[in-house]
Amino acid sequence: MNYFRHESAIVDADAEVGEGSRIWHFVHVCAGARVGRDVVLGQNVYVGGGAVIGDGCRIQNNVSVYDSVILEDNVFCGPSAVFTNVTNPRAMIDRKREYRETRVRTGASLGANCTIVCGVTVGRFAFVAAGAVVTRDVDDHSLVAGVPARHAGWMSEYGEKLDLPLAGTGEARCPGTGEIYRLDGGQCRRVK
Repeated sequence: MNYFRHESAIVDADAEVGEGSRIWHFVHVCAGARVGRDVVLGQNVYVGGGAVIGDGCRIQNNVSVYDSVILEDNVFCGPSAVFTNVTNPRAMIDRKREYRETRVRTGASLGANCTIVCGVTVGRFAFVAAGAVVTRDVDDHSLVAGVPARHAGWMSEYGEKLDLPLAGTGEARCPGTGEIYRLDGGQCRRVK
């Protein structure tokens, strides 16, 4: 075993866990799950058998990463972030065949107690505010907040809010790194 597992954690035999990962108290990683290198799974995290977690992800306490959820590299999930797997659950109806893929792209951050409704994609380096409910796709570098989540600004790869208009065109410098970002045609991207 080339990763750390707390004695109270359960990692099923057919789960894949990458080198250098740390799995803390009362975590359950189900058979079939794929967890990348240098991942941290905080207390009471559940990883379903059909879930994929990329390298460098940080998943805080009390998060369940269900089947059909894909976290690309370096995703941050705040405490008690929620993923759903069907849009219309009923206790008496088995809808496991209706699970919808949910993807969180590289570098995105999900705030504490946010909800990501199944079937959406959260873009690269996007930032979902604490308590937000994401019901539709989130653009790269977008900051979203509220219930339902709405676009509220733009974020740098470093995690700083950019001084850009919500729409239109413009350029801004990341306060943390000095890198330049350009907004054009509704897309924000780093240019220097």
